[in-house]
Amino acid sequence: MTNTMAKRDYYEVLGVAKNAAADEIKKAYRKKALEFHPDKNPGDKSAEEKFKEAAEAYEVLSDADKRARYDRYGHAGVDGMSGGRTSFEGMTMDDILRRFGFDTDDIFSEFFGGGGGGRGGFRTARSRGERGANLRIKVKMTLEEIATGVSKKIKVRKQVACKTCNGSGARDSSSVDTCSTCRGSGMVSRITQTPFGAMQTTTTCPTCSGSGQTIRAACNVCKGDGRVFGEETLDVDIPAGVHEGIQLSMSGKGNAGAKGGQPGDLIITIEELPHDDFTREGNNIMYELFINIADAALGAQVEVPTLDGRARIKVPAGTQSGKIFRLREKGIPALQSYHRGDQLVHVNVWTPKKVSDEERRLLEQLRNSPGFQPNPGKDDKSFIDRVKDIFG
Repeated sequence: MTNTMAKRDYYEVLGVAKNAAADEIKKAYRKKALEFHPDKNPGDKSAEEKFKEAAEAYEVLSDADKRARYDRYGHAGVDGMSGGRTSFEGMTMDDILRRFGFDTDDIFSEFFGGGGGGRGGFRTARSRGERGANLRIKVKMTLEEIATGVSKKIKVRKQVACKTCNGSGARDSSSVDTCSTCRGSGMVSRITQTPFGAMQTTTTCPTCSGSGQTIRAACNVCKGDGRVFGEETLDVDIPAGVHEGIQLSMSGKGNAGAKGGQPGDLIITIEELPHDDFTREGNNIMYELFINIADAALGAQVEVPTLDGRARIKVPAGTQSGKIFRLREKGIPALQSYHRGDQLVHVNVWTPKKVSDEERRLLEQLRNSPGFQPNPGKDDKSFIDRVKDIFG
């Protein structure tokens, strides 16, 4: 990633004011994408860098949370939050546009609609064939894995490129012809007369579906599609701090595209497994500690589990049921942050359900003792009040 100090202001990159509305920011990014798209500037590395710079700026300014952090802290506030050119690694320019929800065919048609002509040169930079569908899977994770991050090997069944025809869909190279409708460009143009004059629109060729080629003899294995069903084992790196329902994306790891088209993305949804000892509250974890009446009255040293092992805590004499102890930074790390939550230990004083005759005799002696009479003071807050103190 470019050094933070060397980066241009994101508002300056898109050419908008700092109080610009979301629609204005989207419109400005679309304009920059049209201006610097490599299809319109073949071989121009400078244009490609400006395209990525605009995408980096739009990724931050189109997200309300990231924009607020950027407005307050500048580039340092969003570094490591998936903002930055490294987050587009392995993606084509059209992948980036699709990531932001733009229709690449509509944008591509604008390359020609304004000035007409020259489409053949632009088409060479675009991928042929139909893009593959995104693939969605669920990954189950324990709290321990979430606390540290984990790399998992995942086997996925999906459409993969046919090895027999190398994804082309043709029986052999002699079975492929240039599409007669679009003459190999993959796009067709139509001129419509309007009250404002002639208007040219460019769309994907209906004959070849944008591949620029037609097949006379299909591959015997994939029957002309260029894809077959297969399996792939992937190494998936999941960062610490994820939570139930969060989605991660692996570009190009989805289903293969038809007839050599670009693959879709793999969308990974996190499923958080229940834990035997803890419940999660944001980045904090809660543990229910049960102690007997003697330990609560006299005080004790007790051992409790944590995500990192076991820890000893001191229970002071006179501890009431509902008391909450805080083990700082024993919780879940915040996603893409150095902050870590706490472990909250909720004390429950256990009341025996059955007692022996000897125990009953001792309890009867203590029943009316002054020290055993309830006498709550102003510092003895209710459980609800203690929870409010912790979570604000």
